[in-house]
Amino acid sequence: MTIIQQDDFISSIADALQFISYYHPADFVQAMTKAWEMEESPAAKDAIAQILINSRMCALGHRPICQDTGIVTVFLKIGMDIQWKTNLSIDNMVNEGVRRAYTNPENILRASIVSDPAGSRKNTGDNTPAVIHTEVVPGNTIEVIVAAKGGGSENKAKYTILNPSDSIVDWVLETMPTLGAGWCPPGVLSLGIGGTAEKAMILAKQAMMDPINIQELKQKGPSNTAEELRLELYEKVNALGIGAQGLGGLTTVLDVKVLDYPTHAASKPVALIPNCAATRHLHFTLDGSGPAVLTPPSLDTWPEIKWDPGKSRQINLDKITPDDILDWKPGETLLLSGKLLTGRDAAHKRIANLIDTGTPLPDGLNFKGRFIYYVGPVDPVRDEVVGPAGPTTATRMDKFTDMMLEQTGLLGMIGKAERGPAAITSIKKHKSVYLIATGGAAYLVSKAIRASRIVAFEEMGMEAIYEFTVKDMPVTVAVDSNGTSVHQTAPLEWQKRIGKIPIEVRPPDTKS
Repeated sequence: MTIIQQDDFISSIADALQFISYYHPADFVQAMTKAWEMEESPAAKDAIAQILINSRMCALGHRPICQDTGIVTVFLKIGMDIQWKTNLSIDNMVNEGVRRAYTNPENILRASIVSDPAGSRKNTGDNTPAVIHTEVVPGNTIEVIVAAKGGGSENKAKYTILNPSDSIVDWVLETMPTLGAGWCPPGVLSLGIGGTAEKAMILAKQAMMDPINIQELKQKGPSNTAEELRLELYEKVNALGIGAQGLGGLTTVLDVKVLDYPTHAASKPVALIPNCAATRHLHFTLDGSGPAVLTPPSLDTWPEIKWDPGKSRQINLDKITPDDILDWKPGETLLLSGKLLTGRDAAHKRIANLIDTGTPLPDGLNFKGRFIYYVGPVDPVRDEVVGPAGPTTATRMDKFTDMMLEQTGLLGMIGKAERGPAAITSIKKHKSVYLIATGGAAYLVSKAIRASRIVAFEEMGMEAIYEFTVKDMPVTVAVDSNGTSVHQTAPLEWQKRIGKIPIEVRPPDTKS
């Protein structure tokens, strides 16, 4: 009989989470490399290049691919013939592994999980608890899948119940443009079909853990309905022209996954979950011989990319004026140097409360004529100024945008993904500008940060307001001072260039 030791199981979970924080799966790197090689959109090609360079840097430096180190999901298939040597429950062992991984001083991972989600939303401090799915099966081993899913892509999950005669393809093609770019394409699109509402969602989450193999499927051809659906959606979703980071281009999805399950005759449940450019998952098996042995991918997996931002416009943030930003064009790349402030949801809410009550902002906090970067960085280790510090989804700050531009004198904003109609209207009204940094390139971005200090709300941890001193931080103009959004214009342009389907890109759902 196989005996599974408590610490072997816990350390395997912890080691796997550390492993996936800095190693992309090899199949993902290879698929992303192919996308980079074939991409014709300059902005999208540049974004993919940054993602691949960031990925290799993380593999070398053992630091997180993305500052959002995710909510942990674990799938367990436990053999009926194993015996545990432990005094803990399976869930408690998994959560101890999560705790060890996220508090590892050599590679601290950002704790993003909050308890009392409808109330106080207090951070648990160690990223526990995980979401755990357990299945008991014949056999004498434990099959484990460990994943860490970022909030930007998880927030874009969709679910519907179609009529049995309705087209799944039509629903997906109508839904995808509404997701915007907050899920950081290109990535894997995963569908769960059938069962019940909760079963469909679990199927979709399981499916995205499978290897990327759409090219092999194209070569051999489909053998069932699910494979036919994968191929059709792969072609048609990419034909939407959304592209990397929503900047327009040839590749929006690297693969489409489908799992199905029998369902009620009157129902057709469909769950859709996208996985981002920080795809993180690992499969291993425990057989009682000790903890999992995790083999790093070869550095030859990554392409040699010489990223040259030399043609980008140089911007001095310490001397910038409102007139300077008026000729910035959507899709233009900039290199920022100088000082900028940071802030996310909680900081904006606190600022709004202070303004509403007539209370002055904290001493030293002055937004006038400055840029704010929507980021919650990972804690630094060793000699780092700051840990990985990629952008967070900007639409969450849309409801605060007019207040910030009107009341604080803020000049511009930096985040990821599109802005909603209200934010764009405010940007145009105040002759402001919105820039994007590449989601999924957090470690690369952090190397542009030369100094960091907390300015306000220190007690809020990663939600505190920092002042960063940056040197040649790469960004792209997403909304110019006239209110023109590259996330609206570029996908339409590339959809027309591709010319495969007569469907226009719909505006993103900014309520997601």
